[in-house]
Parts: sequence; C-alpha cells; structure tokens
Amino acid sequence: MTVTMTLRARLRELPLAAAATACLLSFAAFWMAQRAANVTMLDLSVYRAEGETVLAGGDLYAMRATSANLPTTYPPFAALLFTPLTLLGVPEMRTLATAGNLLLLLALVHLSLRLVGRDRPGAALWVAAVLVWLEPVWTTLRYGQINLLIAVAVLWDLTRRENNRWAGVGIGLATAVKLTPGLFVVLLLAVGVARARAHGWERGWNPWLRQAATATGVFIGVTVASAVVLPYDSRRFWTQMIFETSRVGRKEETANQSLNGVLARLLHTTDPGVWWLIAAAVVGVAGLTVAVLAALRDDRPVAVVACATTALLVSPISWSHHWVWCVPMLILLATRVRPAWTVGTALVFASFALWWVPHAPAPVRLELHQNGWQMLLSGLYTLVGLSLLAAFGVRRWRTSRTA
Repeated sequence: MTVTMTLRARLRELPLAAAATACLLSFAAFWMAQRAANVTMLDLSVYRAEGETVLAGGDLYAMRATSANLPTTYPPFAALLFTPLTLLGVPEMRTLATAGNLLLLLALVHLSLRLVGRDRPGAALWVAAVLVWLEPVWTTLRYGQINLLIAVAVLWDLTRRENNRWAGVGIGLATAVKLTPGLFVVLLLAVGVARARAHGWERGWNPWLRQAATATGVFIGVTVASAVVLPYDSRRFWTQMIFETSRVGRKEETANQSLNGVLARLLHTTDPGVWWLIAAAVVGVAGLTVAVLAALRDDRPVAVVACATTALLVSPISWSHHWVWCVPMLILLATRVRPAWTVGTALVFASFALWWVPHAPAPVRLELHQNGWQMLLSGLYTLVGLSLLAAFGVRRWRTSRTA
C-alpha cells in the first residue's frame, strides 16, 4: 500500500518537474540571448542615478544619466525606492534586475491564471516559458524597466479575496511610482459607487469602494511622505514636470504604442494636438465603460484587461515595454476565444514587427515619413487594444440584449 501511494505521488510530481525544467531552460536561453544582444539596461542605470542624486541632495529633475542623456520622469517616491540600487555595482545590479524580472514574469503569469480561474500546479511554469519571448517582456528586461513590477502590484490587489484588508495597497503604491495605474482606482470607485446605488448605501462600503479608498490613501500617504523628504523635487514634479510629457520622449517614435503615437505617425506630425485629445476622450470613456460593465456582471478578468488596455491607449506615451499587460490579455483570450485568435494575437506581440519599420533617434525623424504598410506595422499593439475593447463591448451588448 505504501509503495503504491509513493508511486502515485511521484507520478503526480512528473508534470511539475517537466514544467519547471522547461521554464528553467527557456529562461536560461532568454538570459543568454539578452547577453548575446549586449543589452545595456539604460533605464536601470537611470534609476540608479536617481537614487544617487537623492542621496547626494541634488536636483532630481535637472539630472541627466547615461550616454543617451536621459532625465528623471517618475514622481519623487520612485527615486526614493531606487536608492538601494546604489549599494550594488553595475554588473551585480544588472544580474539582480534580470533575475528579479524573470521571477516577476512568473508571478504575473500566476496571478493572471488566478484571475481567470485556471491556476493549476505547473501551469504558470509552462506559460511563462513561452511568454518570456514576447517583445514587451524582452524590451522590459533589455532596458531594466519596472513594468512587470507595476503589473504584479496591480494584479496582486485585483486577485485578492473581497474582504482582504490589504487589497488596494498594490495599486496605491504602483500609482505613486507611475501614474498610469491610477485608472484602476477610477475603475474601483466607479464600480463601488454603482453597486452601492444598486444595493443601497445603508449596507456600508462594499469591497470595491473599500479597495478604492485604500489605494487612494496609500497613494496620498507615500506621496506626502516623499514631499516631506524631498520637498523641492516634489513641488517641481507636481507643479511642472507632470505636464512636460516631452521629457518622456518623442510622441511619434515607433516604440510609442499609444493613440498619441499612432496619430502622430499617421498625420506626419510631432504633435497630434486636439485629434489625440478627442481620440483619447472617446476611447477612455468607452474602454472604462466596458470595464465597469464587466465588473458589475462579475466578469473581473475582462474588467481588468479592459482597464489596463484603456490606460495604455489613452496615455500620452505608452512604450512597447509598457504592454507587458499582453500577458494577462493572452491568458484571458486563451480561455474565451478560438485558439487561432489567441495565437494570432500572440504572434503580434512576439513578432517584433514595430522594429521592422524605419526608425531613428532624434534629431532624425524617420517615423514621420512612413508609408501605409509601415504605419500598420508600427501601430499593431494599438490596433490589437482597440479591437479587444470593441470585441468586449460588442459581446457585452449582445449579452445584454439576450438577457
């Protein structure tokens, strides 16, 4: 009897061992490919320089770092978080960042599977082994970016049980580091208010309102604390730098996969102006509406992916590495649509197509002279995002008519 039970236990462990081996081999190949490509991790070096500037008492938003002369673009709280990087040498910092980001990818896949109710032993390992080769993931590690950390913090909140007292902390911290996740606070608030109106305010705060309040409180708390530590830099950021989107980069760059970037290339201009404002307003309202309606019908996976996609589309600049949200997007599609559609979407994010078209750093502006096919290739992420929101909206409309 004991021998039989032991044999069964070992047989159950085989798929998990195979998944772990496949994931480890894929990650190792990815790491070697990154080293062969001689990645520079420019953004990680900027983060380290921000930490050094804070410790030296320098002007955070006058700082320039690396050979690309890159400035600080995040709120002061982010610079405070980056100070531990100054304790490491550059080689050690890059190694730790690569290993940490690979673990964060595994966490993002795990949380995405939990979001759609498909979290099985070994599943995250198999999926991560494949999705590590997507362009947004590759570019995140190439630059040493924090996109995976932001996505994990947000999804950690949105996959908690409703009565979890810590739910909201991740979104609040993510918004304090990078403002874009703040749209999730709007989603939580809108759903919370709608449910309170439907079920009566006398029942007290529902979990959505409580989570929105927690996220807002955490954001305000760490932002005020940062202002106490860095009063001059905080005043400059919140009164001046937050409005200077040009510090982040050129709108028309091929890597900018937001509506703003697509319109700039389409109109052959460095600033789409009012056209972007109109497009962002329409898509923002429509996308957030889709997310809220999905949440009200207890379809949290669609609500989360729709909100993330909307934030990426309406942001002034959404670099291709910001689209690591393609990980939960693809996992959601794999559970809802035909395999061909999921594979097709995955190929878009794995094709590196946006780098096939002419592009060059300033002052050369090759992106302003793209032809039709080149514009299509350099706007695929945006088209996928718009198509996804449209599909969610149409499906919700048809479901409502049937009901």
